Amino acid sequence: MLDIHFHYTGRRSTLLLSALKGRTMNVLIVYAHPEPKSLNGSLKDFAVTRLENAGHAVKVSDLYAMKWKASLDASDSMDGQASERFDPALDSKLAFENGRQTRDIAEEQDKLRWADAVILQFPLWWFSMPAILKGWVERVYAYGFAYGVGEHSDKHWGDRYGEGTLAGKRAMLMVTTGGWESHYAARGINGPIDDLLFPIQHGILYYPGFDVLPPFVIYRTGKVDEARFAKALDALGQRLDALWTAKPIAYRRQNAGAYDIPELTLRADMAPGQAGFGVHIE
Repeated sequence: MLDIHFHYTGRRSTLLLSALKGRTMNVLIVYAHPEPKSLNGSLKDFAVTRLENAGHAVKVSDLYAMKWKASLDASDSMDGQASERFDPALDSKLAFENGRQTRDIAEEQDKLRWADAVILQFPLWWFSMPAILKGWVERVYAYGFAYGVGEHSDKHWGDRYGEGTLAGKRAMLMVTTGGWESHYAARGINGPIDDLLFPIQHGILYYPGFDVLPPFVIYRTGKVDEARFAKALDALGQRLDALWTAKPIAYRRQNAGAYDIPELTLRADMAPGQAGFGVHIE
């Protein structure tokens, strides 16, 4: 799970720097790695430089440097818990509605409102994101902000999965892993990378409305030499240049007719005889 150490010097690319012909955009990078001199640290520095050289505005939430509090609890409200029993959803809802969230949560929500695109960057640890990043999601995605919004009826089950407060924004994962690419292939021992990342991409990003781009993944981090590092930067640069033009993953929208409501199961005539994560992609 450890990353090889590199230092990116900020050299300017000779490739096309902006896919938007001069239009500036706001990009938030939520970064979760404890070592600034790691491969992840170098990739983050490269991404910031690449985007800023293209004229875009960039903010970085460096969770380890911020000493981000990962646990969701009653102290996330300046008023404490609302009753004798802490209720994560209800207490989150009341704190959000009444402007009584702690400052760190409110600031991250403001960054999400500001951003046109969000990049979650992390090493794949134990088949998921580091705990500190999961804690960022749990605390920042407050009830009324990222979930619990929209009409609930027999035809519309809340504004989520393609709708919601973050609709119209784009999101992408930047992921490193120590395993070989073959380990995460369709028949690989670790399971397909698309399946491992599905709960994050579909559940954390698409749920509140993001258009989700295919992930950028670097494998075998312990074997990254200078040549592979240069290739990785070139590939990442191309992905960043296309951040606003690349086609997002074609997840099915919840309220667009593909699902029976309120059961929220895929209609029988959609992907008949199939099951699993893949059926939720058109």
